[in-house]
Amino acid sequence: MADGGGDVLRKRGSKTNKRMIDPIDVLVGERVRARRKMLGLSQTQVGKHLGVTFQQIQKYEKGTNRIGSGRLFRLADFFDVDVTYFFEGAEYILHPGLEVAGIEQRMDRQETKELVYAYYSITDPRIRRKVVAIAKLLI
Repeated sequence: MADGGGDVLRKRGSKTNKRMIDPIDVLVGERVRARRKMLGLSQTQVGKHLGVTFQQIQKYEKGTNRIGSGRLFRLADFFDVDVTYFFEGAEYILHPGLEVAGIEQRMDRQETKELVYAYYSITDPRIRRKVVAIAKLLI
């Protein structure tokens, strides 16, 4: 997960305005990039669908430009995901201590234990890698 610690310089007229990159914007951009690549789409194809340039898509993916709510909604529809897909993991940015506690709680669940047992019952490592790939596609 990106930390979003950099900042962006924006020029307007003769003034230079400095804005810190929001880590949530970086997360959303990372999710856009991941889904675009998963679907095998170019930045140009996505930009054409949204009516923006591929350079704008690059800025969205880096988190340097924010994606407006209407455009994000259209993007979710185009990518065939719920709009919440772009914000998965944001709670750990807002509340960093949650991640450790959340992982420990999830590891204690019965369903987690069953899944891990089933996974390691698969003897062929190639099939195990495919199971992980499928699980990542479902995220």
